[in-house]
Amino acid sequence: MFIRAIFHDIKRRLEADTPLIQMLCGPRQVGKTTLVKQVLEAIEFPALYVSADGPGSQTSTWLEQQWMRARLLCEQQQGPCLLVVDEVQKIPDWSEWIKKYWDEDRYHQLDLRIVLLGSAPLLLQRGLSESLAGRFESLAIGHWQFDEMREAFGFTLEQYIYFGGYPGAAVFIEDESRWRQYVLDALLEPAIAKDILLMERIHKPALLRQLFHLGCDYSGQILSYQKVLGQLDDAGNTTTLSHYLHLLEGAGLLLGLEKFSLQKYKQRSSSPKFQVFNTALITAQSAQAFQDYRQDLSSWGRLLESAVGASLLNRALGAQVRCYYWRDRGFEVDYVLQYGEQLLAIEVKSGRAKKAMQGLSAFTKAFPKAKVLQVGGRDGMPLESFFSTPIQALFNQG
Repeated sequence: MFIRAIFHDIKRRLEADTPLIQMLCGPRQVGKTTLVKQVLEAIEFPALYVSADGPGSQTSTWLEQQWMRARLLCEQQQGPCLLVVDEVQKIPDWSEWIKKYWDEDRYHQLDLRIVLLGSAPLLLQRGLSESLAGRFESLAIGHWQFDEMREAFGFTLEQYIYFGGYPGAAVFIEDESRWRQYVLDALLEPAIAKDILLMERIHKPALLRQLFHLGCDYSGQILSYQKVLGQLDDAGNTTTLSHYLHLLEGAGLLLGLEKFSLQKYKQRSSSPKFQVFNTALITAQSAQAFQDYRQDLSSWGRLLESAVGASLLNRALGAQVRCYYWRDRGFEVDYVLQYGEQLLAIEVKSGRAKKAMQGLSAFTKAFPKAKVLQVGGRDGMPLESFFSTPIQALFNQG
């Protein structure tokens, strides 16, 4: 399982003879804090866990005090100790201060090991690349996969497609109104209001929210920026929309997939294919209940395609796999994966068999070395197998 593999990876890195700062980032409510606390119970040296999410904790003075506490623990132990700082991105200039303390500890040969957690990956990466270059390793946690939701909460495949991969919301699925309110109020609103609007200068916050809602409504569909502009109030320009979409991606909510092309400038200038990172972001805002979706074949087919895309995006984190779509002269392929020199075209079987095969055929003519994979349907890869297969291993299925 993905989460279990990260647990062992973090533990191994912390127990290494020459550890670096460990940066664990990902969207809200995907289990980062719980995972690290489990690591703390498994390692053999003392640890101090602190969070910058509380009152009075979002200052450099507070960070210095916590670091001094950890240093004292380390000196008393006369051996390795661990400091975990959660929600570190909320501290102004956090990366500069951590660089200072980390370099001081290295100079004085103090074996204080550091784990940083944060729920705004885009902002964290900026601080890491600008101030902590050469001093850190980064691990990305995505939304939970089907296997994890099934093992932890007994989810069926259909429940995973509809309710998505938020572990904190899983206990509410028997009461859909409560589940929907939890996702919107406890997960979505903080991700936008705290991780984006408070961390980045947004000139048109209402526009960013409109773009997010539109992207969820059209998840799995290709829309030009000009068409998007026509559906939004006070939309500004395409540059603004592209920037806001980038911020939504950084918060693990929504992105615009680029069209696959061997020419990079064509990828960057392509119309985006909206894709959520978690199907709960679609269904929590929908008036259709679980059973309504199941009985509406058209709605279920679109949701299934978004579930496949969301799973690919989350499994691609840290796997050196890039995800695209493809369209040319009326032919389309739902998803294209690139892993080094390997290409895999993926079509989701949702009642468009003939058109899907035409798209795959056109893609392989354009890229003869590419492999193809059909997901779902009688002749495709079974959905449960697809959702349970590591993303690199999918290239062996085509």
